[in-house]
This record gives sequence, C-alpha cells and structure tokens, in this order.
Amino acid sequence: QVQLVESGGGLVQAGGSLRLSCAASGRTLSNFKVGWFRQAPGLEREFVASISRSGGMRSHATSVKGRFTISRDNAKNTVDLQMNSLKPEDTAVYYCAADFSSPLSTSPSNYDYWGQGTQVTVSS
Repeated sequence: QVQLVESGGGLVQAGGSLRLSCAASGRTLSNFKVGWFRQAPGLEREFVASISRSGGMRSHATSVKGRFTISRDNAKNTVDLQMNSLKPEDTAVYYCAADFSSPLSTSPSNYDYWGQGTQVTVSS
C-alpha cells in the first residue's frame, strides 16, 4: 500500500503559476509510476501528465504541453507538477495516482493508488 497526499492547490489569476506536490508514505514512491489527473465538475477525470519510476520518461497531455511539467524527487518521495500560464479551463480538482506496473499510461484505470485531490481554481 502507498498513501498519497496532494498539496499546493489554490486560487490564482489567469497567466499565473502553481506548483502541486504529491507526497507518498507507506512505500517508496520510486517503485511506482506516477500520474497527475484532473476532474472538473460534470466532466470525466482526465489525464494531465505521467512520469516513469526513474523519471526518465514523461508524458504530458496535449492541452498542457509547454505549460505544465511533471518531475520527481525519489530521495524526497515526491512527484511535483509545475503549472505555468494557467488558464480558467485548467480549473479542476487535481489528483496524483501511482501504480506498480511500469508502462506509462493515460488511463485512470491503470493506476491503483490515488490521493484525495487538491483544488485548483484559475480566475479570468
């Protein structure tokens, strides 16, 4: 089992930046691939970014490419999501998720462990 806790959400104006962090306990996070997903009211949960166990492979959704960057610090047992040039359409609850299998995946069904989420609100 691994427990995940997200932090860093909040209210920001359009064009601003936030840095989300996902901290793990219970297991070493370096054993897991990690993804960030988001869910806006009335919409399905969607993929944002993912990173391999070593951090050598990363994937970002087209909608955030060039603005968001996923990274990890295995020594600190954390995975971060740096979000720049935020837009109102980025408003959502952001979740981190982890899975023991190695291939990167954009599907929520391929992640076994989830945090409780952190709210990001971008005002226009």
